[in-house]
Amino acid sequence: MPKQLKMNETFLQAVPILRRLQENEYEAYFVGGSVRDALLGKEIEDVDIATSAFPEEVKSLFTRTIDVGIEHGTVMVLFEGQSYEITTFRTESEYQDYRRPDHVTFVRSLEEDLKRRDFTINALAMDENGHIIDYFNGMEDMSHRLIKAVGEPSERFYEDALRMMRAVRFQAQLDFHLDEKTFAAIKEHHSLLEKISVERIQVEFTKMMLGQGYKKGIQSFIDSGLYRYCPELRGEKEALEKMCRLNGPLTSTIQMWTLLLHFIGLSPEEVEPFMRKWKCSKKEISTVKKALIGLSERLQSLPSNRYVFEMGLDVGLEVERMLELLHQDALPERIQQIYQQLPIQRRNELAVNGNELMTHLNKKAGKWLGPLLDELERAVVEMEVENEKHALLQTAETWTVNEEK
Repeated sequence: MPKQLKMNETFLQAVPILRRLQENEYEAYFVGGSVRDALLGKEIEDVDIATSAFPEEVKSLFTRTIDVGIEHGTVMVLFEGQSYEITTFRTESEYQDYRRPDHVTFVRSLEEDLKRRDFTINALAMDENGHIIDYFNGMEDMSHRLIKAVGEPSERFYEDALRMMRAVRFQAQLDFHLDEKTFAAIKEHHSLLEKISVERIQVEFTKMMLGQGYKKGIQSFIDSGLYRYCPELRGEKEALEKMCRLNGPLTSTIQMWTLLLHFIGLSPEEVEPFMRKWKCSKKEISTVKKALIGLSERLQSLPSNRYVFEMGLDVGLEVERMLELLHQDALPERIQQIYQQLPIQRRNELAVNGNELMTHLNKKAGKWLGPLLDELERAVVEMEVENEKHALLQTAETWTVNEEK
């Protein structure tokens, strides 16, 4: 791998930040994931900067700053329409809760700062000319496609137990291998994951599941025993193993949750309790519940007008992608065709509403109204009745008279 990188526009825009710090006799470097991803040829969206300047010194050099994490040495600098997080070189004390250091100490040494990072491929720095600084053989590990802890793996995981999830997440995202010693430490200390909040675990779990090398990540997640300390997964090794046998990578969280719940064998009514344990949003829970119903239906039958109407186009296409992942025949073009030809695509497009039905039938609101609207909606979607007010009112009148008889 090159020891000097040709920097892209994202880095070049931030070079004046580094130079201003250097002009004032401070060290400053690009660090972490942006350097790693640039070396791997991946797109860079933002950069992190580390400096020997202490937070107050950083603030004195720039006009517009925000204290986003100043107790940990991070100041956000607003510069030429962009925002940059600048963090002081630091070392960290003992970790009493496996999540946060008791306190941090600001230092002037880049090597001391990089020593506290999680994995060698993330412990890289780059100067303003694109020269790579690599104290821990991160570039060599990257060339061997290896996720390896900086220093002693057990120490890194005792500092922050989430790093074990980050290891399998990076393995999945980058399609790398796990260093044997690093994996052995995860397997030994996996129970520390129960010290970590569900919200933090969910972020890493999701990124792992959506990674290009997800099969490697999930397998390490299983083999290390990490899965036992995630919500509702302790007894679901078989379901997770089935996720490894999908026909290609997942492309959305809807696919991820729906297929996992499908393999676990949960009913639609069991979706919400499960996903609440994972701190998922109400909107996501609702969508996954609908998709699970849709997947079950499509595994049994071809798509109908009613099915496509109830799923909607977005969920309908997600279900077809899941069928492909399950090695089943999928009909995405048919779903789109049916959706475009539907007389109505949502309830509010029905040509009559509840008030109009009550007026026409001379009836007060009651339990009869909802089912009648449902039935009219079904009849329109299945093209039994035209979506026209007079036709719908007449149909409603006929059904009501027949029911009264």
